[in-house]
Amino acid sequence: MTSTPQQLVEHALSSSRADHCVAIVRNQTSANLRWANNTLTTNGVMHAVAVTVISFVGERAGSVSGSASDPEQVTALVEAADAAARASSPAEDAAELVTGAAAPDWDDAPVTTDIHVYDAFAPALGEAFGRASSGGRVLYGFVNHEVSTTYLGSSTGVRLRHVQPTGHYACTGKTADLTQSAWVGGATRDFAHVDALAMEAEVATRLGWGSRQVDLPAGRYDTILPPTAVADLMIDAYWNAGARVAHEGQSVFSRRGGGTRIGEQVARPEVTLYSDPAYPGLECSPFNVAGSSSNTDSVFDNALPLARTDWISGGDLGALLQTRHSAAMTGQPVTPAIDNLVLDVERADGGIDDLVAGTERGLLLTCLWYIREVDPQTLLLTGLTRDGVYLVEDGEVTGAVNNFRFNESPVDLLSRFSHASATVPAFSREWGDDYFSRTAMPALRVPDFNMSSVSQAR
Repeated sequence: MTSTPQQLVEHALSSSRADHCVAIVRNQTSANLRWANNTLTTNGVMHAVAVTVISFVGERAGSVSGSASDPEQVTALVEAADAAARASSPAEDAAELVTGAAAPDWDDAPVTTDIHVYDAFAPALGEAFGRASSGGRVLYGFVNHEVSTTYLGSSTGVRLRHVQPTGHYACTGKTADLTQSAWVGGATRDFAHVDALAMEAEVATRLGWGSRQVDLPAGRYDTILPPTAVADLMIDAYWNAGARVAHEGQSVFSRRGGGTRIGEQVARPEVTLYSDPAYPGLECSPFNVAGSSSNTDSVFDNALPLARTDWISGGDLGALLQTRHSAAMTGQPVTPAIDNLVLDVERADGGIDDLVAGTERGLLLTCLWYIREVDPQTLLLTGLTRDGVYLVEDGEVTGAVNNFRFNESPVDLLSRFSHASATVPAFSREWGDDYFSRTAMPALRVPDFNMSSVSQAR
């Protein structure tokens, strides 16, 4: 008989011979559809149970993870974690474990998903294939929906449960001769409001813009970054906001002469960048879950409660990613990482169309890809544009231009942008598929975005 996640947690805790133990069990189901050449090609449903056991012996810790569905498999993980803890050196982030946090839904079964999540989307997708074919367009794409139920228990009485639905859709359209491409994508919790026909219509509009091709040289352009591209960049800024690294002088958030830049202005005064586990539509775990320790996470901090944290408030750096260990170093509050990110610009409204209408001559991007860090001290990033860079003239999109390589710092952009739209749910094409899908961003217009060279990527 298959064990429940709660039984796996309790077995791990009772089996450990360490001083203390934390057990994390994730029950995950997922369903996906894939299409190419205007035809559905594959679909699948998957189920996995992952277990992480963290053993603590004095100030030493050992963490082991693996797939497990029965007590014997969990026992093997526990024995390995106990041995790793005894063999390790004292952990510099050692702290008392969280005690006594118990969720009223601990005994509830895992929540699952299945292929029926696409009952409304799939028929509309079939109609979208027909429209694309009749219009001389070819669609390729992928949708995925997963539900992960996390159970976190500890020898100090913690029993917490969180259900996390995560979904995304992505569709690339090409002209029949495959010389032009356009991409549309987004995130969702349940696919209830994902409109396949609207997705295809947006692809068709963008491919239509590409009927006129204009070659442009490298240079600095008045550039509109849609929420998708803003998310691509802001996630990088968030991931590089570790307090310890900043405190040690190794990041864009380091104060010259020592310490962090917390309290200093790093963006325009109307900018707020924050995370909130309760943000509508982007809800995420309200407690910390850490399978291993790093500069921005600590296994000793498992089950710490999470609340809204303003990373940038009124243009000033308000907080950095803090463990209890780094907080003691910096003298700042404990502010662990949270699994969503929101950028707001005060008094900004309207959408991309409004930014386009106000642009005399510039570029409209779709998304960015292959983003890499060049200089941690300024958080200079480089990367490429992809699947649609469009020319804006006199407030209208008049054609498509070649791709570019860019060199920009997302932190610097927050001081240089000239216009912003309202904040809306956004999906990072670069990072959303596998790492970070819960973001809400405005579109930003940057008057001198650095397209450092022409790219031959198509």
